[in-house]
Amino acid sequence: MNQSKQMTDGALFTGIFILLLLMARFIPAFIVIAIFLLPIPFVLYTFKYSWKPSLLMLAAAILFTLFFETSVTLPLTVLVGIAGILIGTAIHQGLSPYETWGRGAIGFIAGLLFVVLFIQLVLQINWLEEIDIMVNDSMEMSQEIMGQYGITDQTQAQELLKDQIELMQDLFPVVLALIAIVFAFLTQWVSYKLINRLENRQFRFPPFRSLRFPVVIIWVYFVALLFTFIDLDPNSVFYLAVINIFTLTGVLMTIQGLSFIFFYANYKKWSKAIPILSVVLTLLLPFLLLYFVRIIGIIDLGFGLRDRIAQRKK
Repeated sequence: MNQSKQMTDGALFTGIFILLLLMARFIPAFIVIAIFLLPIPFVLYTFKYSWKPSLLMLAAAILFTLFFETSVTLPLTVLVGIAGILIGTAIHQGLSPYETWGRGAIGFIAGLLFVVLFIQLVLQINWLEEIDIMVNDSMEMSQEIMGQYGITDQTQAQELLKDQIELMQDLFPVVLALIAIVFAFLTQWVSYKLINRLENRQFRFPPFRSLRFPVVIIWVYFVALLFTFIDLDPNSVFYLAVINIFTLTGVLMTIQGLSFIFFYANYKKWSKAIPILSVVLTLLLPFLLLYFVRIIGIIDLGFGLRDRIAQRKK
């Protein structure tokens, strides 16, 4: 009976996945939403039956992609399948929401790397050449725009624009990781809502004010910071690793700082609008507030600031 139910649910969730996949394939505007909706059938099925049966579901979904434009549907299926199975397995094992989120982010990162390699090796599309073409097109377009406004001395502006574009190229791994983190959160949040409704569970993320990253992140951040003071070769792999690790851990420290602001506002019984406003201002005025919030996060995580405040209350 259980085996029959498992197979029936597998067919049902595979059918739901295929429907979403077809919508993503033929409705271009749906593709962004689909990336965090497509893993949900895998999440729900893995939550009920663990990861081994889910691999068969993924195999069936991959087999289906062979009947359509494989260059699009295959990498997308692998991407969302890996992420969904990892999130579902974490929920099935009873891991905490943040641990589940971390596994989901790893799943999305692995899937995105597969997409990148698939495009590079199978479709024979060279990422570096495509980026260079985009950079040259952007430079030419900016020259035309500045020329229309009568700006004749464009050297300094062009150099600044080129440096920014090259920096974005160098930070491609960080951008990939941040995209994975966001999509993992959205997928997990929607999955929690569906599981709670379908299975009468009470899964939810804890309040943002309780978010705390592992202390080791601080040491990774400071080690990367020390290497940024060394004159490294901008074309070396080590330089790219340092700048990406430093940027990613810096983002995590900023999130930690915002989490502390939410905690302190709740501790002081302030209006909820105050911490929300701090997030908005940090995003709108990063050059003024970003590093300040990051320092708060470092102090909170490194010195247990919120623990000291909580003990003072007792």
